[in-house]
Amino acid sequence: MAEDIDQHQTTNTVEEPLDLIRLSLDERIDLRGRSHAYDQHLNMTLGDVEDTVTTIESDEETYEEIYKSTQQNLPMLFVRGDGVVLVAPPLRVG
Repeated sequence: MAEDIDQHQTTNTVEEPLDLIRLSLDERIDLRGRSHAYDQHLNMTLGDVEDTVTTIESDEETYEEIYKSTQQNLPMLFVRGDGVVLVAPPLRVG
């Protein structure tokens, strides 16, 4: 049983919803979207979401850090408030 858990934790596949979170550990995740609704717990519903994940890898020969970003667009996303660290309004020029 423990072997199954260890093997499941080291694979790079997404079989369950929490696998996506596990694969994102220690990665920087940025969300941008159009705010549709929120509540007192800062739970939010976002539309037209841009999800950017930045990973840092190390080159095995030069030991340089290589930054890689992947982006996906989502039509709608629910964000649970206890995971929100920062909400920044857009810059307004005027």
